[in-house]
Amino acid sequence: MGKVTAKTKKSPSQTGGFPRWIWLVIALVLVAYLGILLIQKNTAAPSALPAEVSVMKASEMRDAGAFILDVREPNEWTQLHIPGATLIPLGDLPNRLNELPKDQDIVVVCRSGNRSAQGRDILINAGFTRVTSMAGGMTQWEAQGLPTATGE
Repeated sequence: MGKVTAKTKKSPSQTGGFPRWIWLVIALVLVAYLGILLIQKNTAAPSALPAEVSVMKASEMRDAGAFILDVREPNEWTQLHIPGATLIPLGDLPNRLNELPKDQDIVVVCRSGNRSAQGRDILINAGFTRVTSMAGGMTQWEAQGLPTATGE
């Protein structure tokens, strides 16, 4: 009869491979890294513009081609608005983001500056990076004697 030999278990270092726990650590590190990348991608980027601009700066931006977004209500718009502005009431804004340019500066306007700041924040949280709010709103715009329009 032949010889009976006992089989010995070879260690990973004898077989040239890594122990399983090292592969597990590598996999966990990769998963953590991918998770961090996803979180960073989904975090809203800060605006490339200041949070708020003066009425005079907003006027300059308008003249240079900025998109003027009025977030007031239609009855306020009819009474007085900036020529060339676009009306999207604040309550409708989250559902109408596709109507706004992502490749153009946006100045958000309201009556006094409160709703425009909320509108700006909605846009920033939606991924718009070139957005600001006009301080003082239409009240200050009109007081400065800047151009206005009435009606629809």
